[in-house]
Amino acid sequence: MAPVFTSYPGVGETNQKKFWYSQAVRIGDRIECAGQGGWNPETGEFYKEINAQIDQAFDNCELNLRHAGGQGWSQVVRVNSYHVPINNEALDAMVRNFKKWMPNHQPIWTCVGVPRLGEDDMRVEIEVVAVDEDGKPTATQK
Repeated sequence: MAPVFTSYPGVGETNQKKFWYSQAVRIGDRIECAGQGGWNPETGEFYKEINAQIDQAFDNCELNLRHAGGQGWSQVVRVNSYHVPINNEALDAMVRNFKKWMPNHQPIWTCVGVPRLGEDDMRVEIEVVAVDEDGKPTATQK
């Protein structure tokens, strides 16, 4: 099955043009998402506080998954998160969001502290992999 690349309106399409990458790729029932940060998906503005950035990054993952034709966090099987800095506040915010968005399952998770992310104000970046067995069409296939 051929890969289908998607980028949601706003920051997704802007970053696709500016940095030459897509926000998600779907191959069959598998959806992989590029790292999502704590930016406003329309304006690209970053929230300053770490809890707000992590909450927004989870919202952006949901938006990205749905735009790629998935059903959101309920289908996520893998999470990779990158943090500047990595500390208990960041970990607590991640776990709080896991419980909120995935109350019925626990995905695998790799959590890494890094010295810097792609933008100066970025404090978190979250990559996810989801499995959509229903095979909904993506935004670009509709």
